[in-house]
Amino acid sequence: RREHTAGGPAASGPPNTELSGPRPAVMAEQGNFTLELFVKASDDGESIGHCPFSQRLFMILIHKGVPFTLTTVDMKRAPEVLRDLAPGSQPPFLLYNNEVKTDTNKIEEFLEELLQPPSYPKMAPEHKESFQAGSDVFHKFSAYIKNQLPAQEDALQRNLLKSLLLLDKYMLVPLPQELKANPNQSVSQRKFLDGDTLTLPDCNLLPKLNIINTVCKYYRKFEIPKDLKGVTRYMENASQMKEFKYTCPNTEEILLFYRSWVKPMN
Repeated sequence: RREHTAGGPAASGPPNTELSGPRPAVMAEQGNFTLELFVKASDDGESIGHCPFSQRLFMILIHKGVPFTLTTVDMKRAPEVLRDLAPGSQPPFLLYNNEVKTDTNKIEEFLEELLQPPSYPKMAPEHKESFQAGSDVFHKFSAYIKNQLPAQEDALQRNLLKSLLLLDKYMLVPLPQELKANPNQSVSQRKFLDGDTLTLPDCNLLPKLNIINTVCKYYRKFEIPKDLKGVTRYMENASQMKEFKYTCPNTEEILLFYRSWVKPMN
């Protein structure tokens, strides 16, 4: 296990700064509670591993600005962590005081309820459609990247592109608040799914889009087309956010994870 601390947006430098020595006796505290997020470690056990669910929760905690402890779990060397804290579960999981929470969706809901305005930013979107935007992209990517039949390659790539096109359309259509400010606006200029601030759907989708672009570019010589201007703008804006760039695993870690998934064409 490696210990990391994150002190919220005001912290200088990447929040996943490694701490040496034994686990701190006292975790970062806020009010009457402590939070510790357990995520998968990288293959070498030294940094953050590939796991979009882990990154999703990591992004939420950083955006909320709450002090928390990040613990990377080396899945090959530290089974006692799983056995003692969350038997039968895999990271990510959250330790809230002495209570373990293991379901990613429920952890997200719990954090949104626990960390409310005015002390913490609201992250639930204003528009329910933002939750559905891009919801099938990762499924289409998985079918495409695991395909072994050359005859199906083009069709599966088209299916992935269709899903990306739907996401692009969503990012290009102005939201009601944009039209209220400018009734003549024809193309959205917002940064994220639900507006100009990060919301829960972004924390779910952005790690997956990063995986798609990284894996397809390396293994299939295909990447998300630049002429999908809405998606391109979205990913470029994300790349400037500490919530995203500080929580991404190394490119090599993503490629290593998918090496066994990507099968040679028969």
